[in-house]
Amino acid sequence: MLARLLRLARKRADLTQRELADRSGVAQPAIARIESGRASPRAATAERLLAACGFRLTIEPRRGEGVDRTAIRELLELTPDARARLAAEEANRVSAALSHSRRRGRQ
Repeated sequence: MLARLLRLARKRADLTQRELADRSGVAQPAIARIESGRASPRAATAERLLAACGFRLTIEPRRGEGVDRTAIRELLELTPDARARLAAEEANRVSAALSHSRRRGRQ
């Protein structure tokens, strides 16, 4: 994946491997190995190469990664009416809990 990303960034910057090497301080043969997938650069090297192409490496959480979808699937198996009733019941429980906590706060 990084091989394709680096090659795309270099081509969008309209740079040869040699020009990227001059800008980044990374040897041209190393860039060739990275772009061919024969070498995996350290994060700092990848950042330096991408920065020399005018791009930035960022890390973001993947949406939905680590989410337990069991409850979602169970809710989707319910009919719309059943989901509406369940939502109303939950709203009543939340309202009751809030009222209870407010009463306790006044004591």
